[in-house]
Amino acid sequence: MKRRVLFVCTANSARSLMAEALLRDIAGDRFEVASAGTEPTRPHPMALQVLEEAGISTEGLHSKQLADVQGQYWDYVITLCEKAANECGTVCQPAQQIAWDFADPVPANRHATFALTLKEIRERIALFALVHQKETGPKPASYDPVTVFKSLADEFRLAALLMIRSQGQLCVCELTEAFEAPQPKVSRHLATLRDAGLLATERRGQWIYYYLSPGIPQWLARVLDEIASHNGRLIENPLARLQAMAGRPSVQCL
Repeated sequence: MKRRVLFVCTANSARSLMAEALLRDIAGDRFEVASAGTEPTRPHPMALQVLEEAGISTEGLHSKQLADVQGQYWDYVITLCEKAANECGTVCQPAQQIAWDFADPVPANRHATFALTLKEIRERIALFALVHQKETGPKPASYDPVTVFKSLADEFRLAALLMIRSQGQLCVCELTEAFEAPQPKVSRHLATLRDAGLLATERRGQWIYYYLSPGIPQWLARVLDEIASHNGRLIENPLARLQAMAGRPSVQCL
């Protein structure tokens, strides 16, 4: 599955749009890319011009509100200005936060300034793609018992895993509804379970679905079976809320 990268700046009119277009052009086969703004306006014509002059596609580039994408799962959130870095860190967890700081070319409103900004962002994007090249493939889980049981030691994570096991697959919005928990908390715990090799993910449309990893060894499968058979109370109420949820994505996709 492609790693998901979100670029954020204040207006989402120049720097973050350039970064989105550049990473998609350089490594679109390995990364799924988007951009957003904390106070979005509209794409600056000169930003689009220098991209097109560099042979970079601007198709589909448009300014977006951060609130519209913060509920999605992101592997990396890269801010391109200090203001965005200060405002974004608490709303896009559990993504890895990376802070870049490029001067805003909009106040100068000169072609040469936009071209220089594009060049500087391109160099940083190329380095990012190179450094993270080996991270875009799935990492085999070791299923070390200590790691596994540490990940299951949290009651919320254990209940979420049992819920996913009982339903076959669930997305973040369904778990948010079932546990009446905020999305960042749900995403953070799911990321821990995924990193431990207990969960796998698949993206379909706008949703990322979580399901038990097919690589789970037999000893661990037996442990989960025993836990589920003797601890149904952990998911009794969340399961009832889930079943009452209207417009469930997992039900609609079946």
